[in-house]
Amino acid sequence: MHAPAEAALRASAALPPGSTLPQGLNARQREAVLYLDGPCLVLAGAGSGKTRVITQKMAYLLRECGYQARHVVALTFTNKAAREMNERVRTLVDPRLLRGLTVGTFHSLGLRFLREEYAGAGLKRGFSILDATDAQGIVQELLATTDRARLRAVQQTISLWKNALLDPDGAARVAQGPDEAEAVRVYRSYEATLRAYQSVDFDDLIRLPARMLAADEALRARWQARVQYLLVDEYQDTNACQYQLVRMLCGDRAMFTAVGDDDQAIYAWRGATVENLAQLARDYPSLRLIKLEQNYRSVQTILEAANRVIGHNPKTFDKTLWSDLGAGEPIVVTPMDSDLAEAESIAMRLSAARFERQAQWKDFAVLYRGNHQARVMEQALRTLRIPYTVSGGQSFFDKAEIRDVLAWLRLIANEDEDPAFIRAATTPRRGIGQGTLQALGAEAARRGVSLYAVAADVSEAVLPAPRQREAVRDFVRLVDHFQARAARRGGAVPLLPGAAVQGDLLAFDPDPPAFDADPPAFDADAVPAAGAAGGGVGGAGLVPLPQAAQTGASDGLAGAATGVDGLRGDDAARVLDDLLAAMNYERHLYDTLDERQAQSRWANVLELLEWLKRKADEDDMTLLELVQHVALVTMLERADDEEPDAVKLSTLHASKGLEYPHVYLIGVEEGLLPHRGGDDEGDVSEAAVAARARRIEEERRLMYVGITRAQRTLRISWCRKRRRGREDVICEPSRFIAEMGLQAEAPRPVGDTDPDRTLDRLKALLKKR
Repeated sequence: MHAPAEAALRASAALPPGSTLPQGLNARQREAVLYLDGPCLVLAGAGSGKTRVITQKMAYLLRECGYQARHVVALTFTNKAAREMNERVRTLVDPRLLRGLTVGTFHSLGLRFLREEYAGAGLKRGFSILDATDAQGIVQELLATTDRARLRAVQQTISLWKNALLDPDGAARVAQGPDEAEAVRVYRSYEATLRAYQSVDFDDLIRLPARMLAADEALRARWQARVQYLLVDEYQDTNACQYQLVRMLCGDRAMFTAVGDDDQAIYAWRGATVENLAQLARDYPSLRLIKLEQNYRSVQTILEAANRVIGHNPKTFDKTLWSDLGAGEPIVVTPMDSDLAEAESIAMRLSAARFERQAQWKDFAVLYRGNHQARVMEQALRTLRIPYTVSGGQSFFDKAEIRDVLAWLRLIANEDEDPAFIRAATTPRRGIGQGTLQALGAEAARRGVSLYAVAADVSEAVLPAPRQREAVRDFVRLVDHFQARAARRGGAVPLLPGAAVQGDLLAFDPDPPAFDADPPAFDADAVPAAGAAGGGVGGAGLVPLPQAAQTGASDGLAGAATGVDGLRGDDAARVLDDLLAAMNYERHLYDTLDERQAQSRWANVLELLEWLKRKADEDDMTLLELVQHVALVTMLERADDEEPDAVKLSTLHASKGLEYPHVYLIGVEEGLLPHRGGDDEGDVSEAAVAARARRIEEERRLMYVGITRAQRTLRISWCRKRRRGREDVICEPSRFIAEMGLQAEAPRPVGDTDPDRTLDRLKALLKKR
């Protein structure tokens, strides 16, 4: 039924004479690539080849349309997507035509903007970027609380306000209730602290450029002349701030292509608004809408179920996914007696399916709503010795205790890295609090130097209290001691965890943290500071490496970076041991945590120390090289080019953009998927009812994402009861099962249907392997 429309479109979207554009595009994809008469929205359904459209359009602009690469910008949300686009376009275009092409993330573009326009933002040239952990420390100090849930809530609220382009005054006007009033107070003080530190946080990388472009006509004209064609991927995930940035960069010319899918908008909790898709049509009446509905991933049975479930959401744009890959196997829904039984059954069925289908372990994925569901699944897989990986898990190098120790190493390697200074000076506590740091930050901003430069010769005018000055001097003497032992040499710029050099670019690849049933505040770890280019989570892609970092020479900035030499073999081991002792970090852990947590974290620190010593000895590394090696290891640890042959366990959020031949979607129950969240469950007011409806719509989109990860087979399970805490809770099948057109309790066929005997048969099958 799609053939006539396809034939008509082939005629209307014929390639220009002599075009070298590859022919391997369907008619709708080709239309999206060739359209250049104004703003364009490509509504790209799951698995419809959107990345191919973006990269082919970049190639078309550069090869056929005369655009210079330095005037073409392609933006996405993750480094993985940016790398994939960059790699694909390099296979399509002569390298000489690619010089200056920007393929990265919103955050990497924002960082590039601020490095050029720092003065207009009221920043010094070597401004710092605070990661989420350092920012959380400031918020915690301002809140004066150890309640981590409250701390996360306030940090999340501030982040949402920033993403909505609300400054503290604007937040005060919209705040409701005492909790948000307190968040406004913290927000105001938090912003003042950032200014004193000459720092920005992750949200500022987009908020500040968007605000500056809106306020300064000359600045806006200059950047619009640079960005002559803009391509935006995953447009449904943009927030108000990112939409403002897009509008400011495109201007009245409106030469852009936005690619998105309203049915896959699953990040409202971190400020994304699916309304941005509808807003495009209102702001750009001439917008061309092109729908990509042919799916190249899944069989038709899976797509029909996805279409049915998402059909229960209100639609801004209608679309229906279809595939010519055949009908495929029926979707199977299996009720389970408990979550333990669910995990055991799926592990057995998965193992049997691998044997029967002669498949690889990596062909299978188990998807779930919250991270807490992974524990019993992991136990069942380990019992059967099935290899698996957990997506979205915390990296070893992202653990707080590892970051604490690495902050000291980074500071010794580069004393002008302000975030490392802040973390090392305050962890463990040594009499340097927020008041002291604010005073140092204000003086650093006035003089245009780093925090360390001020601390090194701190005066009574900066810190009137003798106790404060002595605490700072003690800290500086400690750092100086280890720098002296390290035999300093000038000129090298160390990299941070999460960074690696690629030619003349600095690439950062910090992945988003795991999503749980109650998503935490968006994290932004491993972000550079004090003159090192880079970016953050879901963010920084490829940005120009400063000339000093490329050549190893000072660029004339106050406080040029310092490298460290002379720590080789046993020397490095001794200095590392002495540094850890001087930090008094073990005592800090036992003083601030319960014994079990302290033991676990101290064991991680010792593991890091032994690894650093071993690398120094085996590879004859300096301390600086060790810090750089940590960056490379972090990059490799997060890279997924070489996927192991293992079953993938993943939250639904973390699975977006991925695909697997065989998918098990577990825990499809009311209260879990859809997740029952929010404090308004019993509220019958119109606003509360509307809020709950919006949450259910987003949960339905999350279910749609899960369904469309499956290529060939989809298995769904739900539990009649589930263990929560110390009690069993009765569960009901999710409404989404019925919405898919499936039965939660399928009628049992005549014959041997006893569940125990079914499991016995599976066990017998496994023994034949």
